[in-house]
Amino acid sequence: MGKKSKAEKKGKNGKKKDELLIEPHDLAAILVQAARSMRTVLSRNLLESGLYAGQDGVMLALAETDGMTAGGLAARLGVKAPTMTRTIGRMEAQGFLERRPDEDDARLTKVYLTEPGRNRLQTIAEAGQHSEKLATRGLTDKQVRTLMKLLRAVDSNLQAARAAD
Repeated sequence: MGKKSKAEKKGKNGKKKDELLIEPHDLAAILVQAARSMRTVLSRNLLESGLYAGQDGVMLALAETDGMTAGGLAARLGVKAPTMTRTIGRMEAQGFLERRPDEDDARLTKVYLTEPGRNRLQTIAEAGQHSEKLATRGLTDKQVRTLMKLLRAVDSNLQAARAAD
């Protein structure tokens, strides 16, 4: 059997077959599945360096602003404070982070990257780049930029709706 022409690949309404199968209400399911798949690949790439899912976000946030409170980290990463406290405890036990009292307000405890934690930042960057290459295989640079722009818009809309609640 030979290759189908472009006209044969399209349905009666001029759309490609795979476009006909996707309905607007499928957006949430597709986004969630893509995010899960990306997270799975990234976690697998990080596991070799002793990092677990979610720890990369904590370390990248601290690399940008070292000395954050657990509550500040939780808010920045969109997780609940108890989850962040457990994550910080685990990462402290692994030697990636340390907690210290705030210099100005001893009631506050701040979280800092340790030297071993800083040494993992390059590994996190490489794992992210590898995951992104896999995720965008077959897409042009323009398509990737468009995808990122659209995902930022979706996220912004959802963030605004959450803030309004």
